Amino acid sequence: MTLPLQASVDLVAVLMRGALQITGLGVGAALVGAVVAALYRWYFRQSAHAALGAFAGLATVALYLNTKTAFASVVAGGSDIFALGDVVFNLAAFAVGAAVGAPGARVGDRLAVEVFAFTGSRELDGDVSALVRTVGRLTTVELPDEIGDADGYDPVPEEVKAEMRSKTLVFPRGLTVADLESRVAARLREDYDVGYVDVDLDESGSIEYLGVGTRLAGIGPTLGPGMGAVAVTADPPNSASPGDVVQVWRPGPDRERVASAELRGVAGDTVTLALDAQDAERLAGGDYRLLTLPSDQDAERQFAAILRGADETMVTVTVREGAELVGAAVGDVGATVVAVRPTAGAVVPIPARTRTLDPGDVLYLVARPDVVRGVEARATPADS
Repeated sequence: MTLPLQASVDLVAVLMRGALQITGLGVGAALVGAVVAALYRWYFRQSAHAALGAFAGLATVALYLNTKTAFASVVAGGSDIFALGDVVFNLAAFAVGAAVGAPGARVGDRLAVEVFAFTGSRELDGDVSALVRTVGRLTTVELPDEIGDADGYDPVPEEVKAEMRSKTLVFPRGLTVADLESRVAARLREDYDVGYVDVDLDESGSIEYLGVGTRLAGIGPTLGPGMGAVAVTADPPNSASPGDVVQVWRPGPDRERVASAELRGVAGDTVTLALDAQDAERLAGGDYRLLTLPSDQDAERQFAAILRGADETMVTVTVREGAELVGAAVGDVGATVVAVRPTAGAVVPIPARTRTLDPGDVLYLVARPDVVRGVEARATPADS
């Protein structure tokens, strides 16, 4: 009876020792996964995949077992790695390491987000706990998954929207809703290079609506139909400035006037001209002289240039049957109405403020996208 009892006691001791070793390996694997995830967050500024935590846990267990086996082989003179007890222990250790590595990585990522919030990071890929927001005196704004397009602006590429989704922006506390909206818009324009941001926040600082748009760069949007732009080498007069109408002459013994154009820009002896598209192709790559002609600056181009630099944009809104704006006056629209196109008849430019609106009228508005959204809501029946 003594020998079986002693064998049972020895077996229990071996199992207890193995369980404690596996528990220690699990704790070590979780800690390594947490450290790896925190370093990943610090370097890449985004959350690590769960597989990385599991891999870190497995690597920790593998490093321990390899070191143990090598040490046993060198010091003890040999190690039976295929013994049943060792095989079971190794498999259990690997299973525990893979199981706790991913949760450890999530804990490390969460701790890294909280630490970065304390240290004053401008942007986080994840939310911040209420404790950190209170103790750290921070205001956080989480960007929504739904990001719309600002009315009147070209859409932002989808990859830029994907980069913005679910990001958490960090701001100091004590800001009003209006100040917070302006700071969110400025941050998005600065960090993601978007032309316009339309954002509405509620009293708690949560985003109710977010729309972004981009502005077209260059002079393309200010060129009329059939027009083109070309950069040529030329000798402009000293008095020439953008907007002046010039004659383009080919120098040489047989001087010849080849085109008339509008001067758009001057950089040394390189001049940008706006002219007929066919003439633009013909002038490309040549060397010319310019003669300035007396002319008033194009009012349409002036308006386009001013509109491109402002937050306002020009859009059209159609007044639907049963909408709030039916029967209202132009002055009650709440935006600048530069023209009205009725269902029958010609377009009415600069309509009188007392003119009433009928179903089917198309309003040409110059306003910010957030104002346009309000006008569109009033121009659409409530049931739709």
